[in-house]
Amino acid sequence: MASLPAVEDLRLVQAISRTGAVATAARELRISQPSASQRLSRLERTCGAKLFERDTRGARPTPAGAELSRRADHILRHLEEVYDATRAAATGQRLVIGTFGGLSPILFPVLDAALPDIDIEQQVDHGHFLVERVAEGTMDAAFIAIAEQMTLPRGTVARRIGYDDLVLFVPSGARPPGRGRQPLKGRPIVFATYDRGVDEIHARLVALGATPRRGVNLGTTVAMARRRTHLALVPRTALATELRPGEHLATALFRYRLTLSVVTTPTPPKSLMAHLPDLRATLNLS
Repeated sequence: MASLPAVEDLRLVQAISRTGAVATAARELRISQPSASQRLSRLERTCGAKLFERDTRGARPTPAGAELSRRADHILRHLEEVYDATRAAATGQRLVIGTFGGLSPILFPVLDAALPDIDIEQQVDHGHFLVERVAEGTMDAAFIAIAEQMTLPRGTVARRIGYDDLVLFVPSGARPPGRGRQPLKGRPIVFATYDRGVDEIHARLVALGATPRRGVNLGTTVAMARRRTHLALVPRTALATELRPGEHLATALFRYRLTLSVVTTPTPPKSLMAHLPDLRATLNLS
């Protein structure tokens, strides 16, 4: 059985990935460059894989190195929190909650107001990474939109919070859609979704005559539409808290439903579960 990785090895991989050079990483960790190189070589032998491509320009992670660096970030972050988490657990006043970037500016303020006596550690990541943390016991709940599009890890349960629909965001000064079979003919339209339906949405917009452009997240998509006075297709929650004067939402030109779920262990935090109806109402989910 292979030995477990040492914290010092994980910090070295993390530092080389961040700085792009073994020498720079060694200085940062206050060890000699030969010592860093020897440690890295020993780690590569243990892993059975080359972790970095090294030349005169520096060190670039291989796919194996990138994966180990990602896991090192994950492990070290939890190690740094372990004492605070232990003390908080003793009082029962701490929850670790994660969600994806598009929902975080909406979800966390709602939870902060609903649970004022609980210290909520906020984490943002892709849905499958969040679910892994719930499964390993380092996260209490993950709010995601892909629970029904993935196989959940053993020991986790998804509970549907509600349905979210795509809506047409019409910024001030934007022309509404036309009529006929291609009401968006010749028109650029930006769109975003927080599930895995990007390709389907793109194809349906093309069928309506549009020239679709995808925004990297919900906030960016709304900002793009405002700046260029274009229509945008976004989940209703993207604008659950704010519409500017002259802006409005219209029914989308096709039906597309997203599902927001919370993933927990089979025994979820009671304080959080009690406020799910309020969250559903705030986000205007059906």
